Amino acid sequence: MAGTRVYIERGERWAFAVCLDWPGWCRRARGAGAAIEALDSYRERYSRIAGTDLGPTSFDVLDTLTGNTTTDFGAPSAIWPGDEAPLDDAARARLLSLLERNWAYLDAVALKSPSTLLKGPRGGGRDRDAVLDHVREAERHYAAKVGLRVAPRTAWSHQRAVLLDTLRQGAPASWPAPYAIRRIAWHVADHAWEIEDRDPGSPG
Repeated sequence: MAGTRVYIERGERWAFAVCLDWPGWCRRARGAGAAIEALDSYRERYSRIAGTDLGPTSFDVLDTLTGNTTTDFGAPSAIWPGDEAPLDDAARARLLSLLERNWAYLDAVALKSPSTLLKGPRGGGRDRDAVLDHVREAERHYAAKVGLRVAPRTAWSHQRAVLLDTLRQGAPASWPAPYAIRRIAWHVADHAWEIEDRDPGSPG
């Protein structure tokens, strides 16, 4: 049985293991092997976002991409060559549905978390509402990459809706739709897990 399709994005500092078919399931580490291990360690957590079994427990690494300064800053930024291929309607609908599941998961996590989160070892880290503001503002900037202008202070529900509509239409843009969906979903899941991990009431 074929494994879950992934690619590696490798910079000088960080390597990301990115699932092609499960937007949001993407983890980083100091090397490719460690990134795959980190990805696997989040299998159960991501399955709660996806709401389904994730299939094969092995991974098929299809490609290794060269990262850049954004990669080493801590965000996946390399576009897989296959992302330029046209998406059929069923594949696009599935990916967008998973993006919506990432949003719903973040919303649920935020609803049950306290406003004040645990700080890092040096006293750093945003509190819950600041994390959410950061995610919303990042998505506003991501929107420009898919050909959409979103005004500041647009309601997040409306921003998400028009972003989905734009991605559904598949118009030419700086970011091809599969990459855009993965990048947005990664950011949402990453911060949802951050809030969970920094919740003082979390079992750890």
